[in-house]
Formats: sequence, structure tokens, C-alpha cells
Amino acid sequence: MKTVMPTQPANKRITNFNEVALGYTENQALTEAKRCLNCKNPLCKNGCPVDVLIPEFIMAVNDKDYTEAYKLITTTNALPQICGRVCPQENQCEKHCVLGIKGESVAIGRLERFVGDWYSENGKQIDISIPYKEKVAVVGSGPAGLSCAYDLAKAGYQVTIFEVLPLAGGVLSYGIPEFRLPKAIVKKEIATLEKLGVEFSFNTLIGRTLSIAELFKLGYRAVFIGSGAGLPNFLNIPKENLTGVYSANEFLTRVNLLNAQDDNYDTPIYIGNEVVVVGGGNVAMDAARVAKRLGSKVTVVYRRTMAELPARLEEVEHAQKEGVIFELLLNPIELIQDDKHQVKSMIVEIMELSDPDESGRRRPVGTKATKEINCDCVIVAIGTTPNPLLASTTENLEVGSKGTIIINEDNMMTSLENVYAGGDAVSGAATVILAMGAGKKASATIINSLKK
Repeated sequence: MKTVMPTQPANKRITNFNEVALGYTENQALTEAKRCLNCKNPLCKNGCPVDVLIPEFIMAVNDKDYTEAYKLITTTNALPQICGRVCPQENQCEKHCVLGIKGESVAIGRLERFVGDWYSENGKQIDISIPYKEKVAVVGSGPAGLSCAYDLAKAGYQVTIFEVLPLAGGVLSYGIPEFRLPKAIVKKEIATLEKLGVEFSFNTLIGRTLSIAELFKLGYRAVFIGSGAGLPNFLNIPKENLTGVYSANEFLTRVNLLNAQDDNYDTPIYIGNEVVVVGGGNVAMDAARVAKRLGSKVTVVYRRTMAELPARLEEVEHAQKEGVIFELLLNPIELIQDDKHQVKSMIVEIMELSDPDESGRRRPVGTKATKEINCDCVIVAIGTTPNPLLASTTENLEVGSKGTIIINEDNMMTSLENVYAGGDAVSGAATVILAMGAGKKASATIINSLKK
């Protein structure tokens, strides 16, 4: 069995925003590392979007050579402390671990977190020289942009990341709550990039402050677009504009970036006594658990069953232990207001699942039966799409019907010469590690192109 990771007790953690999962001690990490079989044909690598040298770093942990373990991880992964906390390892590397066939796979993510945390406290920064004069611009400082910049900087290129916000991290900073990913960890990982020579230009909106064409005029030889998918989707149901209705983006940004949960800040936030979160992904779990910490009764409404819930199992279990209620097979169709234009309840249609389609997925089908759920706050967490500004201000940049940037999958290049893209701006909202994998793939193409 996996070595259990200690956590804050549920009754305590709902009163604070401190990290829930506390990480392995050294003894726990060593116990877990000993479970690795060091397979000759390690299938776990097949599930990692950034090609981490998994058995190799685990064997280094087993030898108590944590510096070597860190070097092995960061050969391909720019953000080990972050990935160790938020990657869905159970659906990636750990899914392919042979121990998982008859038991539990090695806790690869927890070991990666241990190594990253250990090196952050004890390791020494490795100096990197800058042998090339070529400059590369990276748009967006989220996971895709950071990963791309990291590999480019390690290869010796001069990299500037252009970020619209006053701090780096993208969704790592404004989207994922402190109790799941402490912002101090994000700052440490970004500091590593700065020590590699990566520069940041904050409060810079590419498409308005500067255009893509102007970046080339400033001497940048290539541009990578990793601007994410920050435009929230809504339900498009009657009365969705009532007071007390948030997108999950806005709600989480007010708390994560603007400290709305802290009475010492003036950031306004309305949180009712009864909150309904619509959606079943990781963002929905984040919003629900934040609302719970702000003192509300919280219900998650999802139109399928727990078996189809797309959020990480660990996050769902944390939410349940913290008292979040799950109302399943329900689809919102209307919001009801009180006499002050405030939401007071939600009408939902009761759903049932169809037979599996060709892909094996069961579709929710309405039964026309309805019920009413009391709520004075609604948080909508049903996905996001890319902001259309960049596409609308960049001539000949080809985008798809949902606003995602179209690329050549082989080399990550857009319809514009020497302009590359990856992450949520291309795929739509996905995971941190998939965005990092896209940034990594793009950096390899950029390096090959600039060397010609």
C-alpha cells in the first residue's frame, strides 16, 4: 500500500487556508521509494506529459541523494513542487505503474513533492550561462509559459515573459487555492526561473499594450503564446445576472489574488449562508472548498453521477470530509430572485443517464421533472475559453470555433511564422501538467528553429 500522506484534520482545516496535504517526512518518503521496482521498461514514464525520469529520481531518493533526485526531475520538469501538489498523477504516471495492477501504485507525485520541497530548503542553485544572443518572447506566465521559458533559458536563450497581471503564475496564482497550492511555493518556483535569467514584464497585455508584430520589431526571434483560457463559461439560464452569482474565476481570483478572505483587505466579496457550486471539475471543488472555509453551507450540483465526476478523486474526498454536499443528476434551468434582486433559489431539472454512446460516455438526459434548491449565492464552474482579445488584434492568427488557437501539432506553430502556442489557449481548459507539456514541446521546436 501507498505510504499515507499526513493531512490537516477536516474539522480544523475548514477554519483556515493552510495547506491540507502536509507532505511526506523523510522516513515516509524513503519507505515509499523502496516500493519502486525500478522496472527495466518503466511504463510510468508513458503517462508523464513532461517526461520526468521517474524510476531514476526515485532510486536517488532511495539512496538519500535528494540533490541528484532534484537534478533528475528538473532535467525535464520546471515546477516539481507545484506538479507534486496539483498534477492528477492517478490518471497519468501512477496509472501505468505495474504495482497498480494488483495493488496500489507508487506515490510518484508525493515523492516528487518531497524532493522539490527538500531542495527548496536545502539545495543550491545551479548557475546557467547565456551563450546565445537570440531573444524569445513568452506571452503568459502560467504553466505553459513557465515551462517553455524554463527550457529556453536552460538552453541559453534570453527569455522575457509578458504577463498582464502584476505577478507571475497565471492559474497557479489566481485560480488554485492556498490550501491546495501555497503561493509561497509558486513564488519559489518562479524565483528559480529568474535565477536562470528569465525576465518578467508585468502589467503588459499582449494584443493591447504591445502587439505580436511589435514584439518582433523589438528584436524577439520567436514568440510563444501561453495565455491560457481565462474567459468563463456561463449557464445561459434566466436570471443568471442576479446579485450573488459568480463565475468560479471571479470568485477564486477575489480570494486567491486579492485576499478577500482576509478582513485586513478591502476586497469586496459576497458569500451567502447557502452556496451552490455548479460543475464537477477541479475548479468546482476549489470553489466549493473555499466557500466552505468562508463559513457557508455548500452544495455541488452536477448533472451526472459521482462515477463521471471529472475532478481528482483526492479533491472530491477532501471536499466530502470538509462537509461539502453533492447533489447529482441535476441540471440548473433557472434562478429565482428575492425582492432585492438577489438570488434566493435555483430550479433544477432532474436528469438521467442515457445508454453509453460510441465513446462509452453516458449522456445526461432531462426528465422534465424539477425541484427547487435554496441558495443565496451561486458559483458557476463549468469551464473556460481563451480570451478573444489576442486573436482579434493579431492579423492572420487562425483560431477555432471556440476561440482556441489553431496550431500544427507537429511543431506547435500557429498560422503565423515563428509564433507558437500551447496550453489552455490551444486545448481549452485542461490540467497544469498538460499545459507544461505543451510549453516544453514548443520550446524544443523553437530551439531547433533558432539553431538553423
